[in-house]
Amino acid sequence: MKITAVYFIGIGGIGMSAIARYFLRRGLVVAGYDRAPSELTRRLEQEGAIIHYEENLDAIPDVCKQKDSCLVVYTPAIPAEHKELVFFRENGFDLQKRAQLLGTLTRQMKGLCVAGTHGKTSTSAMCAHIMHESHLDCNAFLGGITKNYGTNYIVSDSDYVVIEADEFDRSFHWLTPWMTVITATDPDHLDIYGTKEAYLESFAHYTELIQPGGALIIHRGLEMKERLAEGVRRYDYALNEGDFHAENVKIENGEITFDFVSPIESVKDVTLGNPIPINIENGIAAMAMAQLAGCTTEELREGMRTYSGVDRRFDFKIKTPQLVFLSDYAHHPKEIYESARSLRQLYRDRHITAIFQPHLYTRTRDFYREFAEALSQLDEVILTNIYPARELPIEGVTSQLIYDNLKPGVKRQLINKNDVLDLVKSRDFDVLVVLGAGDLDDQVPLLTEALLKGSEGGVKG
Repeated sequence: MKITAVYFIGIGGIGMSAIARYFLRRGLVVAGYDRAPSELTRRLEQEGAIIHYEENLDAIPDVCKQKDSCLVVYTPAIPAEHKELVFFRENGFDLQKRAQLLGTLTRQMKGLCVAGTHGKTSTSAMCAHIMHESHLDCNAFLGGITKNYGTNYIVSDSDYVVIEADEFDRSFHWLTPWMTVITATDPDHLDIYGTKEAYLESFAHYTELIQPGGALIIHRGLEMKERLAEGVRRYDYALNEGDFHAENVKIENGEITFDFVSPIESVKDVTLGNPIPINIENGIAAMAMAQLAGCTTEELREGMRTYSGVDRRFDFKIKTPQLVFLSDYAHHPKEIYESARSLRQLYRDRHITAIFQPHLYTRTRDFYREFAEALSQLDEVILTNIYPARELPIEGVTSQLIYDNLKPGVKRQLINKNDVLDLVKSRDFDVLVVLGAGDLDDQVPLLTEALLKGSEGGVKG
């Protein structure tokens, strides 16, 4: 089959858009559906993709209706009854999940993969930046827009490919990593897995897929038990212990430095270009994999120093002595715990307010107590209505569950997402963070503008 066109169902997803860019760079016709325009889809259209936003068979380009020359890629978040998916399935097209395509790449190149409940986007982006700036270079398919490159995709002639390995719908089982990091296995996506045990088993199976001669770099203390093929090396890491770890950590004056301790060769005086406490551990994992791949000591140090971060990952929008405002994609209780802990480390004596939009009814139902516990590290919590994503409402599951379980002493408020901008305009803030993986982040540019105007105008009444 000679492919001349690729059609994406769910083209606006962060992972799907990276693959769309891959095919655009190779001169193929790229088209697709998504349910709503976004910054990602607008940029894809500027790069040449043909995109529409309603389930409409007539909107599919004719070149994408030729089953002998069009590959169809879909995300598992798309419902099975989606009209366009049904059309392609019933007419015998070659349908592949995004992860299947990435799996093919890990068999054709040396796949450096990063899996885990949280931390995988930042860790994979760090590793990709180190590799891309080194003598080895790399390709990369990432789960976020890197600030260094303004994209979620890196292309080169290298034999290496850095991939964010997604456990949703067991997608990472399509991969055949040469090396992989596993950052965390805190249960998530229980709407897919059902139980914590099934979730951990999925990660255990993933470790069986590592190629002989490759390596597993796993965070110390995880519940899962890996199952490695003969010839696969095993390393562990953590902040203060493990085969790879940090020593002499210094957090002061908005900068973070540490020594990277490694069984191969340690690296003194590493500076975090994106100085966030949680990025120390992410950086340890990224440096470990890049070093095992062959990056030099100086390449590791320079890569970490020049790494600028990822959009929506502890993403500072305003950073002045009077006002701090940032956006963070954290949407799992452990992620929010680490985000809140990092904020406390950076701003010990300041009033920290979070605006949190819970993501998914099932996740809120399963973890509302843990969300409340994590958020209770902060001084004030403003909760909006739940972002449903692919789900229908569940009776009795609302943000009120989190609200009611916040610790005494935490100032709290429940508001509609559409009222967030007016609230921010009417208030003064010291340190403000928008948390969540939903669409509240779409308002961040307007919130930034309102906060800057407010800080210029003095204290509000």
